Amino acid sequence: MSRIGKKPVNIKDITFTQNGRNITVKGKLGELSMSLPNNIEVEVHEDEIAVTRPNDQKQNRALHGLTRALLQNMVTGVTEGYTKTLNIVGVGYKAELKGKNLLLTIGYSHPIYFAPPDEITLEVPTTTQIIIKGIDKELVGLVAAKIRSFRKPEPYKGKGIKYSDEIIVKKAGKTAG
Repeated sequence: MSRIGKKPVNIKDITFTQNGRNITVKGKLGELSMSLPNNIEVEVHEDEIAVTRPNDQKQNRALHGLTRALLQNMVTGVTEGYTKTLNIVGVGYKAELKGKNLLLTIGYSHPIYFAPPDEITLEVPTTTQIIIKGIDKELVGLVAAKIRSFRKPEPYKGKGIKYSDEIIVKKAGKTAG
């Protein structure tokens, strides 16, 4: 039995509905939905959901833990939400919000405008920090990765856009001689 798959998902304070293979989770922050894989079943017991699989085939074992983790991410998203923080390192590098869009000045000859998806909110508390918030964990991570890809941190001075918890391993530069 999968260690993650056999743990129940707590659904206190949310609305859980199942319509055939489609599952919808509603909470105070919003609503998320997904469709279940073919062999995976979901059973609702009072305040928790149990995910089960029919047999121990490799495909079913993989989908068992994955489905439970996706359900847990949906429940956490609609109750607490997800955030990612990006830091901008470099002289003259900055970010600012223009309406809902993000304007990045990161060392190119032109500024970069980034329009986030509707489900995502961006905050810029300082000119060198970007906070990405949303209820869908996958989408928050995708937007953070996209913004980071505009100027990845380089290994010599550490300039670029990095995650707040990321550690840049710096290389030694050239030596004269």
